[in-house]
Amino acid sequence: MNGAILIDKPEGITSHDVVAKLRRILHTKKIGHTGTLDPFATGLLVMLVGKATRLAQFVAADEKEYDAKIRFGFETDTGDRTGTPKGGPDPMAAAKLSTFDRESVREKFLGAQMQLPPMYSAKKVDGKKLYELARKGIEVTREPVPIIIHDLEIFDAADTAAKMRVRCSAGTFIRTLAEDIGKFIGTGAHLTELRRTKAGESDVKDAITLDKLEKLPDPQSRIIPMNDLLRRMPAIKLSGERVAKTLSGLSTRVFETDLKNGEAVRMTDEDDSLIAVGIFNADANEVRPKVVLG
Repeated sequence: MNGAILIDKPEGITSHDVVAKLRRILHTKKIGHTGTLDPFATGLLVMLVGKATRLAQFVAADEKEYDAKIRFGFETDTGDRTGTPKGGPDPMAAAKLSTFDRESVREKFLGAQMQLPPMYSAKKVDGKKLYELARKGIEVTREPVPIIIHDLEIFDAADTAAKMRVRCSAGTFIRTLAEDIGKFIGTGAHLTELRRTKAGESDVKDAITLDKLEKLPDPQSRIIPMNDLLRRMPAIKLSGERVAKTLSGLSTRVFETDLKNGEAVRMTDEDDSLIAVGIFNADANEVRPKVVLG
């Protein structure tokens, strides 16, 4: 039981709840996830099982895609519909939404930028999760973090609502993005729905709900092999001798390669089973194991 299961998370439970239920279904404690979803959000969670939990650092860094619904006219303290409204509704919100230039919004937010994490988030400051402080009415200074919006589309705008599709770097807060778009248009905004549709090469269309997984005669049949999980990475195939040396932490020389310095590389045996993930060193022309899975 080493690999990943793609779960379509329902509304109303936390990512930790998903971990707890999967542990009961698969009868193993070694389960983790690669990026939380708020309780009100739905969609794709890439869950790692067994040795695959060691790969979290590579999977969590994958870019994400989301579908969202935004309500314009006021913000909430959480940035979504579960929060308390901040101020009264803007009577001009519908008019502003009907006249905004979608292309100008897209151009404004595409690309690399700095984003301020919201108080209602799992991000830690001085060892404490921000949402724990927010629930006590405490607001602390947060440092902006770098993010990238790869693609952004706003559509089906009507009255004070619109839909949004976003492809972004890991660590992007869609609630904050919605608020910032509202400010750009000249009104408040918050999310009413949020659904993660993709994470790296994984798609929610290939995911399964917890209820359906629990009813399967063999839930382990849904586990994706570790090598398939990282198929976006370049790979080198090891001989039997090199497999043993790799498991001991020794580097492998490579020649005539297109690898870039510092690039993560799958290291597989001759049967395409993942042995390790290494980092390419261009100066030495070698791949050194970073995470060994033997």
